[in-house]
Amino acid sequence: MNSELAHITGSVIISQNKVYKDGELIWEHDPKAEISVFMRAAYDQFSGQYPKFHKMDALSKLGWLAAEVLVKDSDIATCKPEEVGLLLSNRSSSLDTDVRYFETVKEFASPALFVYTLPNIVMGEISIRHGFKGENTFFVSDSFDADLMSNYASQLMATTSLKRCLVGWVEVMEQQYEVTMFLIGDKAHGLAQPLTAKALTSLYHNK
Repeated sequence: MNSELAHITGSVIISQNKVYKDGELIWEHDPKAEISVFMRAAYDQFSGQYPKFHKMDALSKLGWLAAEVLVKDSDIATCKPEEVGLLLSNRSSSLDTDVRYFETVKEFASPALFVYTLPNIVMGEISIRHGFKGENTFFVSDSFDADLMSNYASQLMATTSLKRCLVGWVEVMEQQYEVTMFLIGDKAHGLAQPLTAKALTSLYHNK
């Protein structure tokens, strides 16, 4: 299914300490920097005014950063809260945080880490930041499933009140990470293209 209402209107890729928006490199950091250092530098570059960021786990920070870049200068603010949804996926679920939480259990279980032992918490952090209240789902799969994501997003756009949807892949395990996030809209404009599995696959591999 590919709804006529669903178009890819923007994309953000975060990989190898570089940030790409709509296919163009917009910022890069020391390629040898550890992920924690890179995320802090990216936060300072693209936001810098959201103290709760520092309490998040790595998965939430990466997804939050991608959303921050993706929605900037978009028309998403014209939508009602319930008209913006989230559809994300990854391979490792919340395992990166689970491992660190398990280590704390040996002495004193960390409630701050326990909060992030579900992968969908990243969607909660993005929603709180931007006030999104629409449909949201988090999938766990071996790789980015363009067919599933395009069909599911198209169905949501066609059968619910959604007018915008953030769709993407947010994966992190220790120092390895990759993030690709797309803004899906109900109107074609600018560089927009119809939402299809082929289009998502092409953009996903453009890094």
